[in-house]
Amino acid sequence: MTTDGLRIEPLTPARFPDLAGLFEQGGDPRWCFCAYYRVRGVDFSKGSKDRHRGILETAVVDHAAAGRAPGLVAYAGEEAVGWLSIGPREDYERLAHSRVLGPLDDTPVWSIVCFVVGRRSRGHGVAKALLAAGVEYAREHGASVLEAYPVEIADGERIPSANVYRGTLSMFEDAGFEVVAHRSAPGSDASRPIVRLALTG
Repeated sequence: MTTDGLRIEPLTPARFPDLAGLFEQGGDPRWCFCAYYRVRGVDFSKGSKDRHRGILETAVVDHAAAGRAPGLVAYAGEEAVGWLSIGPREDYERLAHSRVLGPLDDTPVWSIVCFVVGRRSRGHGVAKALLAAGVEYAREHGASVLEAYPVEIADGERIPSANVYRGTLSMFEDAGFEVVAHRSAPGSDASRPIVRLALTG
């Protein structure tokens, strides 16, 4: 898929080195390798960069055998500049055990849990393009509902870029997603929005 001057491709074993190059630019992705939602909290905290990389590499191989990918890679020319983690909710073990992001109901959903945009590519619509491609990818692979867990930013508020890896609420709303719930962790006053987009009907 090509959009906004970007080429967006499913992550395959052959493309994994391109994604690793993006993650190696630094920040949380360099250590996390998008394994955070794929394992429970205690297992993730005991992990290492190499272990986390191995978790994502295994997911790439396993998903390829099932005819899909664990996410999408955005390219500018030959360089990977963005990443979107997307797949059936069951791909993400942490979601099943989260007090805040646990299942709302029995609806089978696909989940979007993470965006990564290279430092030099921020502010150029990469995340927006990845979201649009993700909606189409989920639809093409039989998803009926797409769910996400964005960060809600107040007007005029500035937060570190590392804190918006789940995407922003405004970006999802602009793409047609609707807030279906707000949840708070026990003892916390802060609430987290959960958004959904129906892909059929």
